[in-house]
Amino acid sequence: MGGMTLSQLLQAEETAGIGNSHKAIIMIYMVGAPSHQDMYDLKMQAPAEIRGEFQPIKTNVPGIEICEHMPGMAKIMDKCVPLRSVHGSPSGAHDSFICYTGRTTQRQPKGGWPSLGSTISKLKGPQNQAVPPFVGLAPDAGHPPYGSPGLPGFLGVSHAAFRPSGPARNNMKVTNVKINRLQDRKNLLGQFDAFRREADASGMMSGLDSLSDQALGILTSSKLSEALDLSREDPKIRERYGKGDPKKFGDGAPRNLEHFLMARRLVEAGARVVTLNFGRWDFHSNNFKGLKDTHLPWFDQGLSALIDDIYQRGLDKDVSVVAWGEFGRTPRINQNAGRDHWPRVGGGIIAGGGLKTGQVIGATDRTGGEIADRPIHFGEVLATLYG
Repeated sequence: MGGMTLSQLLQAEETAGIGNSHKAIIMIYMVGAPSHQDMYDLKMQAPAEIRGEFQPIKTNVPGIEICEHMPGMAKIMDKCVPLRSVHGSPSGAHDSFICYTGRTTQRQPKGGWPSLGSTISKLKGPQNQAVPPFVGLAPDAGHPPYGSPGLPGFLGVSHAAFRPSGPARNNMKVTNVKINRLQDRKNLLGQFDAFRREADASGMMSGLDSLSDQALGILTSSKLSEALDLSREDPKIRERYGKGDPKKFGDGAPRNLEHFLMARRLVEAGARVVTLNFGRWDFHSNNFKGLKDTHLPWFDQGLSALIDDIYQRGLDKDVSVVAWGEFGRTPRINQNAGRDHWPRVGGGIIAGGGLKTGQVIGATDRTGGEIADRPIHFGEVLATLYG
């Protein structure tokens, strides 16, 4: 029979650039789940105990209104798609897992479902050997899922997120060691490890081999450390993003605006997926004060700066941004001026990636408690991002 052999097909794909394009995704996990009806889906016709304190403002897209405390996002709404009917969380338990995988933690295969970043790491590999394909900017949190960058699951440790937070940052530069000495050390390590591989049935050793290769690429190039070095950025751009607060908010994540800028620099350097975790939006009490005073202004600044920057740099066809939490919040405000867990419907926002923006997808009913039009499952959004 005619046709091409596998080697010929792979060579043809390489020549055509198939598999080598640098598409990238930045995911902002809004720790603890924000109230959708106080951001992108205000219900001004609902009773006071449902609609809350915030007023809507117009955006630069006629007919789309969002919260008054998000003026930065209002100015760039033509570059965004608010999602008003996201669903899929089965229980309303705090876990970032569904945001990263599009799946629940129930009925998992052995090893667990892999996150978006790990899956892309496996399928696409590094775009540049000096930059990990999957980078997680979140530091550990008091509640472990709040600090997760997304887990590798059954794909194994070699496709886990590279996490530059903390002491690892100081070990990314080679000092007083020549490149050939590093290679010699790698070869020696390989000899020590060789006898263990045959007895290892878990795949851990092969994963560690991949990590060693990745570490050598990082150590022998300055590309990653330069991407993480914000002092190299234009001061005006740094001012546009702002600083926020690098300290953790309760048992959640920092409200670190420099992570938004770092994410953009990382995808420019070659990272395929960057995740960052922001704040702690679990306001069972004082919801409106918490949103207004501690979260929305900084979130609005960081996210609007990131999206606008991506478009200004011509990255919008290749870089997708998504920001969301694990579920929505109750329509009715509780006796402590808070909103409780509501897994039936939540919201989010996406931008870039060559999507048709400047439109809203989905709708909820008069109270914001039930989906009225176009249900959007977490997995459906991730499928779009994979595409």
